[in-house]
Amino acid sequence: MIRRAAFTALLLSTTVTAAFAQTSNVQNSKPQPVPIVDTIPAAKDMPFPGTMTLAIDATDTTRGIFKTRETLTGVTAGPMTLLFPKWLPGNHSPSGQLDKLAGVHIHGGGKELAWTRDPVDVYAYHIDIPAGVTQLDIDLQFLSATAPDQGSVVMTPNMLRLQWNAMSLYPAGYFTRQIPVTATVTYPAGFTASSGLPSKAAGAVYSYAPTNYEVLVDSPVLAGRYYKQWALSPRVNLDVYADTPAELAATPEQIAAHKRLVEQAVKLYGSQHYDTYEFLLSISDLMGGIGLEHHRSSEDGVKPGYFTKWSDGPGSRNLLPHEYNHSWDGKFRRGADLWTPDFRTPMRGSLLWVYEGQTQFWGYVLQARSGIVSKQDTLDMYAMILASLDNRPAREWRDMVDTTNDPVISQRRPKGWLSYQRSEDYYNEGLLVWMEVDSILRKQSGGKKSIDDFGRAFFGLKDGDYGQVTYTFDDVVKTLQAIQPYDWAGLLTKRLTETGARAPLTGFENNGYKLVYTEEPTLSFKNAEASRKMTDLTYSIGTTLNKDGGVTGVGWDSPAFKAGITVGDSIVAVNGTAYSDSALKAAITAAKTSKTPIVLLVKANDTITSVNINYHDGLRYPRLQKSGTGEGGLDRLLMPR
Repeated sequence: MIRRAAFTALLLSTTVTAAFAQTSNVQNSKPQPVPIVDTIPAAKDMPFPGTMTLAIDATDTTRGIFKTRETLTGVTAGPMTLLFPKWLPGNHSPSGQLDKLAGVHIHGGGKELAWTRDPVDVYAYHIDIPAGVTQLDIDLQFLSATAPDQGSVVMTPNMLRLQWNAMSLYPAGYFTRQIPVTATVTYPAGFTASSGLPSKAAGAVYSYAPTNYEVLVDSPVLAGRYYKQWALSPRVNLDVYADTPAELAATPEQIAAHKRLVEQAVKLYGSQHYDTYEFLLSISDLMGGIGLEHHRSSEDGVKPGYFTKWSDGPGSRNLLPHEYNHSWDGKFRRGADLWTPDFRTPMRGSLLWVYEGQTQFWGYVLQARSGIVSKQDTLDMYAMILASLDNRPAREWRDMVDTTNDPVISQRRPKGWLSYQRSEDYYNEGLLVWMEVDSILRKQSGGKKSIDDFGRAFFGLKDGDYGQVTYTFDDVVKTLQAIQPYDWAGLLTKRLTETGARAPLTGFENNGYKLVYTEEPTLSFKNAEASRKMTDLTYSIGTTLNKDGGVTGVGWDSPAFKAGITVGDSIVAVNGTAYSDSALKAAITAAKTSKTPIVLLVKANDTITSVNINYHDGLRYPRLQKSGTGEGGLDRLLMPR
C-alpha cells in the first residue's frame, strides 16, 4: 500500500511537471495600458473673458425638477471644456450629484453643439465651438430625489433647497472666483426665498446680486410657503421654513437664546467675516436633513419639534452653533491643502481636526454660553462623546488623523462595525484634543490663558473679510506657542498619530470632570434615544436596537459581539418573553445579581437561534462627574462672556 501510494504521487508529480512544461511554451498575450491624457485645462488665476448667466425655474415641486437656462458669453472658436462641480466645500469629498443631472443641450450660433463626456473625469463635457460663435446657451435639468432611497430630498410641495452647484456647468481653466455670474430664479407662487446672497424679488422671480461663481456656490437658497424671519443682530438673521405654520411658533425666550449665540460668537472672536449672515433653517419631515456651512449662511435641516418640543431635551440644537462657528473656522480660515481654486481639484483633509474638530469644540461651548442648550445638557452630551470614543477598539489599529480621509473613503455610507472601523472621528476626537489644549493653556499660564485666546488670535483677524486665509500645521503650532510656550508640536503630533492608547480624556479630567457610568441614563441620553427611535445598550451588552428589536449596531468585542449577534439580526424574545426594550433592560438588570446568562431568541435571515449573553454588570450609561470642589476649567469655559 505504501509503495502504491508513492507510485501514485510520483505519477501525479510527473504529469503536473509535463503539463507545466507544455504550457510554459505558450506565449500569453500581454497588453499595455492606454495612456491617460488629461485634456482638461488646469485652473488659472485669471479673469474669464465673458460672463455666466443662470435662469432657473424651480416651480415644478410636484416632480422635484429644477430647469436651468445658462448663458456663457465671451467664448471663442475651438475646443472648450465645461465642468459640473465635483469636489464640494463642506463635503470635503467628490460628492457632486452628477447622477441627477439630465437634459443637457448646448447651443451656439443657433445650432445644437455635440458634447462628449471626458472618459476619465466624467464630470467634464468637451465641446468644439464653431467659428464666429461667441455665446453658448445651455439647457439642463436637476432631478431632485423624490424619495430618501434616491438621496436627500430637496424639493417638496411647500419647500425647496437650491444649491447652485447642482444645476450649473462652469468653464474649465479658471479659478472659480474669476468667473462672473448673475442669476435669477422663478419660485412657486406664494414662496419666499432666503440666501446669503442679496436679491430683489419681483413677484415669484428673484434676481440675485452679481457675484462670482465661487461665492454663488457658497450662497445656497432655502425657499418655501411657510416662513418666518427673526433678526438676531443687525447683521444676522434666522430664516425658518417649515412643513406647517405650527412649527414656526418660537417663544421669545427661544429667540433670545439664538441672539445670545451670535453675541457670544462675536465676543469670542472679536470679528465677523460676513456683511450679512443667514441661518437657513428648515423644519421638515419631508425634506432631507442637512448641516452644511457657508461663509455668509448655513443650511440647517432638522425634524419637526425644534421649537415646539424644546423642553424635551437638546435635540438638534447643537447644529446651529456648530455651523455658525464655521464662518470663522473652515470658511474664513481653511487648511491650505483643503482650499482649492475650482471644484475639480481634489481636496486633502489633513487639517480637518482643526476645521471640524475645533468647530465641534466651539459648537458645544457656544451652545452652553448662549443657553441654546443648558450647561447640564451640554455636560451630558459631552459624556456621550467621551464614552463613544473610549469604547472604540478601532483605536488599536487606526490613528485619528487617518479618519480625515473618511469623507473620500466612505462619504458617510453606513458602516457595519463602526467601533472597529472609525468614521470621521476628527470631529469628536478633535474636540477632546482641543479640550486638552485648553487645560494645558490654563495650567501653564496659571489660569491667565485659555483656548479663547487661541480662537481670537487664529480666527479673529481681518474683521469683515469674507475671503479665505489658509493655514498649515506649523501655523497652528506657532499661534499656540505665542500664547503660551509648550511642546505643542509634540502634543498634537502624538494625538494625531497614536494608536493603542485610550481616548484622550485628559483635557476633561484636568478641567475638573471625569467620565463615569450609572444605571440611569441622563435626560440628554434619553432624548437622543427618542429622537433616533432606538434603544442604546452600547455600554452594557454592546448593541443598539430599533423599536422592533432590529439590531442596528454591535460594538466590536462586546458581549453581544462575542455571542454572535450582528447588525441586521432581530431579537425575538428575552428569557422566554416576547421582545420589548423594557424586557431586555429588565433582563440586563436581573443578570447583575445572577450567574445565569441572558437568553435571547435571535432571528438572522430565516433562522431563529437561542443565544446566551454572559453579561452581569447591569445597565451602564455615561455621564460626567465633577471632581474636586469649586469652579474647574470646564466650568469657566462654559460660562457666558
